[in-house]
Amino acid sequence: MNVQEVAAQYGEYLIEKRRYFHQHPEVSTKEYHTSKAIKEALDEIGVSWRPCGLETGVLVTIQGAKPGKTILLRGDMDALTVQETTGAPYASKNEGIMHACGHDCHIAMLLTATRILHDMKEELCGTVKLAFQPAEEVALGAKSMVEQGALDGVDACFAIHVWTDVKSGMVSLEAGPRMASADEFHITVKGKGCHGAQPERGVDAAVVTAAIINNLQSVISREISPMDPAVVTVGTIQAGTRWNVVAENSYMTGTTRCFSNEVWETFEERMERVIKGTAEAYRAEAELEYLRIVPPTVNDEAVVSIAQKSAVAVLGENCLASNPATTGGEDFSYFMQRVPGAIALLGTGNEACGAVWPNHSGNFCVDEEQLLKGAMLYAQVAMDFNAQ
Repeated sequence: MNVQEVAAQYGEYLIEKRRYFHQHPEVSTKEYHTSKAIKEALDEIGVSWRPCGLETGVLVTIQGAKPGKTILLRGDMDALTVQETTGAPYASKNEGIMHACGHDCHIAMLLTATRILHDMKEELCGTVKLAFQPAEEVALGAKSMVEQGALDGVDACFAIHVWTDVKSGMVSLEAGPRMASADEFHITVKGKGCHGAQPERGVDAAVVTAAIINNLQSVISREISPMDPAVVTVGTIQAGTRWNVVAENSYMTGTTRCFSNEVWETFEERMERVIKGTAEAYRAEAELEYLRIVPPTVNDEAVVSIAQKSAVAVLGENCLASNPATTGGEDFSYFMQRVPGAIALLGTGNEACGAVWPNHSGNFCVDEEQLLKGAMLYAQVAMDFNAQ
């Protein structure tokens, strides 16, 4: 008995679950109905689970009959505040909320993988933990699951994300940086207001703001290697109150992105030095509030090597695709900071079924026929890793 043979009986089950969760999306930290439905499905399978991760996370444990390692498989389950415009018969029933990032697919694939692994317990080595994770979109769920012991005794972790930029039937599984860090910053500038006709009597916060924005780009161009991509973006600016008044204060918000943990660790210090130094040069004051949201997602070479062989075993010889890293963030990186791991991008892009829209679009949809491949990949990676 192999994974493909066991999975063959669960194709309809997977699609049914995916469509159910798609119709009933819930936003981050509020996945109460989703969590309840997952627990009911797990009870039907007959596996052991416990609450883990905020108020809604669920951690399953399957113990194999043979000795071996322990791997954690992750599937996230929160939706987005996006109005669905697909027109699908199973479209969201919750106004203004949609599974526009494929987490409904992840839930269904992981539930199906749970069934496969439960059926194959006698051939399974070691232990498999399956993490149904809340609040990925706000980067709270993974940290909470780690804090509540999800990784206790775990040797490696593995996740899958459906991806329409990857052709259906293919999977992108590459070592090294795959997704960027995603941090948020707030900058407050304090100057001195005065009449716009007498600027020498004040300290123009608007001018200081412009200088800070320009100087922050020198962090990228002159402090970080050009071989190590990084981004500083100021997304909002508020300055001044009237057309003929020198702005006394200003406020900026923005984001940083990078693929290196070393750069991620030093971004705040570099920015603060430039911001405060620039403000001082203009006789102003400035404060930086830097919010670390997620670190870079970096695939471990050894785990990738095993997962690539698993992919070939269940998807076929020519299933591996090359896909560039993305500057989007993923809180699975918090698991990967503690244990080696990998995230795979499962190809679900197919013009024939309209699966051409990017994640977070109201038109986002996937080639459902590929989802059973994701469930098989979850299960095969667990079987192969634990037997090493």
